[in-house]
Amino acid sequence: MAAQMMYERVESEYFTAKRKAAARLGINPHHQPQELPSNREIRDEVQALARMYEGEARDRDLAAMRVAALRLMRVLAPFEPRLIGSVATGHVRQGSDIDIHVFSDAVASITDLLDRQGLAYAVERKRIIKHNEERVFTHVHVRDRHDFELTVYGRDKLTYRFKSSITGKAIERLSLPELEALIRREHPDADFSEDGEVEVDRYLLWAALLAPLEGVKQDPRWHPEGDALYHSLQAFELARQEHAYDEELITAALLHDVGKAIDPGDHPAAACEALAGTLTPRAEFLIACHMEALAYRNHRLGQKRRAVLQASEWFEDLLTLRDIDDRARRCGVAVCTVDEAIAFLREMDGGW
Repeated sequence: MAAQMMYERVESEYFTAKRKAAARLGINPHHQPQELPSNREIRDEVQALARMYEGEARDRDLAAMRVAALRLMRVLAPFEPRLIGSVATGHVRQGSDIDIHVFSDAVASITDLLDRQGLAYAVERKRIIKHNEERVFTHVHVRDRHDFELTVYGRDKLTYRFKSSITGKAIERLSLPELEALIRREHPDADFSEDGEVEVDRYLLWAALLAPLEGVKQDPRWHPEGDALYHSLQAFELARQEHAYDEELITAALLHDVGKAIDPGDHPAAACEALAGTLTPRAEFLIACHMEALAYRNHRLGQKRRAVLQASEWFEDLLTLRDIDDRARRCGVAVCTVDEAIAFLREMDGGW
């Protein structure tokens, strides 16, 4: 009976479905807990009902939902999305949401990206008390051709081992490459051309990566100007004033520190990973090596890496970016907004 309730979407929580089913059968769940089915038993029965009522249509729906998940996860790539739940495991039932974990310390950076993509959504904050401890979960419900529930966690939870309420074991989580491999393996006829191969607007991605920098406070000994966004916009202004026709250098100046909101321990590598596929080789080199250029200038870089940098055709450009980075640290300087900077680069667009 509990499985029937969940299959028909009358209930979505195992505990509530079991309690209501027990009440109808005259069972006291507090006095007779051994009479209640486990979460896994209910899930297996839900799948049996799905196979009986839906047949081959269920497999088609699962393929469509996985491709839809891939589409949205590509949009959400800066936030390290992981597909979880029934769509990941294949235990999907009719009307299921597509559940995705995303990792960001600023929910606004996620909703800003959704806004720029023109996607409808609602933010829900749910308080749950478990073992006398209150926890607050933030969900972003996205409404598109399929319904999605994004659960937002801080970036420190990216490697956390979440456990399933059904099995008690670590839940299955699929990254973008893992999901694409799964679709190719289990749904070879899935149409990637329409739903899977989505070209994300690189300017929207850049804006989404810049926004969290406003909350990145920097050591005043080296950055008296304040947060990392103000610094980045100063660098952008200097680059476009002094190198007005160099689109790649201006882009690198604007984006060189976006990794500070992702991994402060190695922000050049984090930036390049988040920006992958949206930069020219020259712009990527400038961002990847701008901290090595500081070590080079201060004579703290090893001889082998010094030789590698000097051999690059973009070595002088790297030193130019280093100089801009060092000068973009003034207090009270007027800068444009992120939207204005992105609009400027759109106007420059050389068709990379």
